[in-house]
Amino acid sequence: EGKSRGYPICRPVRKEGSRETEEGNQQQEVPGHGESQGTSVGRPHKCLDCGKSFIQKSHLAAHQAIHRGERPHKCLDCGKSFIRRSTLLDHQAIHTGEKSHKCLDCGKSFTQRSNLTAHQAIHTGKRRHKCLICGKSFIRKSSLLDHQAIHTGKKSHKCLDCGKSYTQRSYLLAHQAIHTGERPHKCLMCGKSFIRRSDLVKHQAVHTGERPHKCLDCGKSFIQRSILLHHQAVHTGEKPHKCLDCGKSFTQRSNLMAHQIIHTGEKSYKCLDCGKSFTQRSYLMTHQAIHTGERPHKCLDCGKSFTQKSNLMAHQVIHTGDRPHKCLDCGKSFRQRSHLVVHQSDSFCEILQTNGMWSFLLETFQGVLCGYGSLWTIQ
Repeated sequence: EGKSRGYPICRPVRKEGSRETEEGNQQQEVPGHGESQGTSVGRPHKCLDCGKSFIQKSHLAAHQAIHRGERPHKCLDCGKSFIRRSTLLDHQAIHTGEKSHKCLDCGKSFTQRSNLTAHQAIHTGKRRHKCLICGKSFIRKSSLLDHQAIHTGKKSHKCLDCGKSYTQRSYLLAHQAIHTGERPHKCLMCGKSFIRRSDLVKHQAVHTGERPHKCLDCGKSFIQRSILLHHQAVHTGEKPHKCLDCGKSFTQRSNLMAHQIIHTGEKSYKCLDCGKSFTQRSYLMTHQAIHTGERPHKCLDCGKSFTQKSNLMAHQVIHTGDRPHKCLDCGKSFRQRSHLVVHQSDSFCEILQTNGMWSFLLETFQGVLCGYGSLWTIQ
């Protein structure tokens, strides 16, 4: 009777005949006891290094490995190490090729359940994680956190070899391959290797021909959703990524970053064969074809091969006759957007006319400029 009954809380209803004593219930109600039993509300386990809190002590312990740099779980196939065993198990599916998580809507299979969940958002259109600064929504919370670095400008992942910093750890890992030359993800169809598994998955669509992402405006289909989003800017005209140096705007952040190199002059991608440096990795890869002679992208209609897929796609319109790029002023259509841009440039026309470069123009641009009489015979 003299004992404190503690603070009253909601209790489970006891069935008749239960041997649980009144005193036993009071013992569970004493503040602080619940925390040790893992029943306390909130996140009691705090990291002293960064202040992040966790519900379970085991989650805190796993998190602390990030600060220590400890990666105890090693893949015996490739030597890559991981903080958690679960991440190692997910990684091993790369080597085994096992895809046990299947989408019931389209039949596509994935190595990880999280990837299946992310994929299913394509069918449902659900994007729960919204950026409060710009309103952009994401399927995964991790993607939202990565995106928010655009607004904060925080680059916490630094390369120890050259000092370059990145907003995401995945970007740092991809960058480090420049120094190590490591390309662990190999295409079994053609033997081409990639730094990231995601790049391998994108590449494999070249062989399968699968294009699941369709534009509702014009019906054009794409291998990746990101390419579809980029394409849709043709219809919307939206260019949210602006260069602070010159004011030029871009549809994609990657294009803005590539553009900014014009102002910085940085050329971090070096050819090991001849020493020539480039502002972008894609430019380096295109250049390397000069040394290797490799042309992996082949036209199935005529057999012609190309160093880049984009060049193959530009070539294929010769066979299809497709002219998706239309001039809103005169209604003329073009196979390539670059031809439309040239067509719309009055000043470019005048320069060529003044300098007597008609033959060059006719040969190079196949008559993409109009309004000059019989000279422009190619429609």
